[in-house]
Amino acid sequence: MKYEELTGKIIGCATRVHSMLGNGFQEIIYQRALAIEMNLAGLKFEMEKEMKIYYRGHQVGTRRSDFFC
Repeated sequence: MKYEELTGKIIGCATRVHSMLGNGFQEIIYQRALAIEMNLAGLKFEMEKEMKIYYRGHQVGTRRSDFFC
């Protein structure tokens, strides 16, 4: 799948979530709703994935990604 196609699907899912829920909820509500939309769209993803961050070949830390496709 091309990145443009994947990006379009993810943005479409996020747009649907925002259209249905609107503003004002905690981030976790949008995250759970987005996971539902992405599943319905047939997208494969991981949630809360811990990722190592490197600089010039040296690990300098980690970060947690909400979604990883």
